[in-house]
Amino acid sequence: MITVVFGARGNVGRHVAAGLTASGVPVRLTSRTPDTTHMVADLDMPETLPAALEGASQVFLYAKPAGIEGFVTAARSAGVRHVVLLSSGAVVQPGAARNPIARDHRIVESALEESGLSWTFIRAGMFATNTRWWWTRAIKDGEAVRLPYPEAMTAPVSERDMAALAVTALTERGHGRQAYTLYGPQALTLREQVGHIGTAIGRKIPIEVVTPEQARADLGRTMPAMGVEAVMRGWAAGVETVPETSVIIEKLTGRPAQTFAEWAQEHAADFR
Repeated sequence: MITVVFGARGNVGRHVAAGLTASGVPVRLTSRTPDTTHMVADLDMPETLPAALEGASQVFLYAKPAGIEGFVTAARSAGVRHVVLLSSGAVVQPGAARNPIARDHRIVESALEESGLSWTFIRAGMFATNTRWWWTRAIKDGEAVRLPYPEAMTAPVSERDMAALAVTALTERGHGRQAYTLYGPQALTLREQVGHIGTAIGRKIPIEVVTPEQARADLGRTMPAMGVEAVMRGWAAGVETVPETSVIIEKLTGRPAQTFAEWAQEHAADFR
């Protein structure tokens, strides 16, 4: 039976597809922009879903509230049994009811909980790959990385680890109706994270301390307003509180989680 990977070109989806293939699982790769290897599947276009899900037993899915009802209908009709959803750690954080990111992800989670399908939620914290949105331009241009809170701590989680957990949930028994909150294995300051990227590319990256208002403007050049506020809230919280870290990757996959330093080495070319 086929496992359908939505967003198979995405940061996480491509690793899910590779992991399933390595495990010998037949996969169907999908994208909103199809090609010879990716079939069209767009949650904004429910008419694309029946063909994408035909004959599938399992699905890896991103959270998109506007398309979830159409997905559930198509998945039931196709005989899909299990869905692994990449959700957000925001849904379990204080103030989740007032957080638009948390609300959007809970809409999707709730629809799957009520669908009659088996599900696994991967509630990921701060993505390591977000640093490419925040800092790539400045680093490539040889400029200082502008930070409002250089000593704020976060626990960035690798997209490889999100994918590894998804592959485990899709290939092993016992993960139905489970929600896993996933953070990185280490709490690091933003200054330390910039330092790890500097080590990976072989040069010291300067840091400039800016006001929160300036940081919002900087982030707004590459992120939507909702994302900007989520990042700023996370950074501000990390000034006063050491963030949670996770051991779930080692526990469920049997291998150590990827550290941010390892992630930076793997993505060094993105910052050069």
